[in-house]
Amino acid sequence: MKERSIQGKKISENYNYTIYACYAGYVVQAIINNLAPLLFLTFRREFGISLERIGLLITINFGVQMLTDTAAAKYADRIGYRASVILAHVCSAAGLICMGTLPFVLENAYMGLVASMALGAVGGGLIEVLISPIVEAAPSSHAKDAAMSLLHSFYCWGHVAVVVLSTVGFTVFGMERWYLIPILWSAVPILNLLLFTRVPIRRLVEEEDRTPAKQLVTSGIFWVFIGLMICAGASEQGMSQWASMFAEEGLNLSKTMGDLLGPCLFAVLMGSARAFYGKFGERINLQRFMTGSGVLCVISYLIAVFAGNPLLALGGCALCGLSVGIMWPGTFSLAMKHCPQGGTLMFALFALAGDIGCATGPGTVSIAAEKLPEYGLKAGLLAAVLFPVIMILLLLRTGRTKKV
Repeated sequence: MKERSIQGKKISENYNYTIYACYAGYVVQAIINNLAPLLFLTFRREFGISLERIGLLITINFGVQMLTDTAAAKYADRIGYRASVILAHVCSAAGLICMGTLPFVLENAYMGLVASMALGAVGGGLIEVLISPIVEAAPSSHAKDAAMSLLHSFYCWGHVAVVVLSTVGFTVFGMERWYLIPILWSAVPILNLLLFTRVPIRRLVEEEDRTPAKQLVTSGIFWVFIGLMICAGASEQGMSQWASMFAEEGLNLSKTMGDLLGPCLFAVLMGSARAFYGKFGERINLQRFMTGSGVLCVISYLIAVFAGNPLLALGGCALCGLSVGIMWPGTFSLAMKHCPQGGTLMFALFALAGDIGCATGPGTVSIAAEKLPEYGLKAGLLAAVLFPVIMILLLLRTGRTKKV
């Protein structure tokens, strides 16, 4: 009993456990964002859902995350980080359980998918707003921008786990029992929820030290970072959300082969880029690294679209993961250097902008694919090249602006 008490005290005082819980939190967000895309073709076949309505599921996911980001910007500090992050995990678990049950319970299967996506999106939105400031606030001997990149790499490892383990699950249970997979994945947020009830959590910036909201939103550099977050989310999810379906339908590969060589390799390379910067970030100029990544992103999209060989096209998809890896955490890190007292509000607004990008990127792909059906997803991916191009132009501005 005494041992258990000491162990409990260690967990409640040791910020290493906080960091571990935050790592797992990004794994939860990866499950929320990347499990459904593996099933898009299954939804289309089993429930007769059109490509446009499947694209709407992506929009709903990130649209609800946007609304959640907006609410969190106002209420997260009042409610408290702990209560908010626990609520995030409750919603995430509930959304996954509903994904495997509601389409078969409700008369309209599509509405069941919409409800489950929306519920999970509340959890995903709260996680995006809360996890980064919790890590930023935790005492650490490591450089914060490198630590932020390492944190965000766990989203990628979670993405890899989702693809690999779900592929194993589809093989073991059969695609006709796909509904078991989201229910099994709900165990991750449930277990991490229990960890978040114990770990120490402190505020990023005390209220009296925080940059006033008016001063923050009227500064030019703030809006540059908003634009960077939109482009980061759009560049990443424009490829990530459609990679599985692109491999199966556009390149005529089997589901297993397409998932492993498309979204899985995308996530591995995205995580590798973030882990690399997490280890060597102190020696690298972040702004130049991000600009080079933007150029590589444009090249990777063009390879995916124009390569005549299916494996080379998938190589473009995978290379895109390497190029977008630093975009999201790198923008957070650059913003902390220019707006060091932005606090939870700043992170919430950046998360909102990122989710706008996460909805806009895949949405642009689906709209272009519908408008040009003879080219399909290739036309959509070509349209998405716009986002890394804009990001490169915005990055050129960040070096010429003052701190807020």
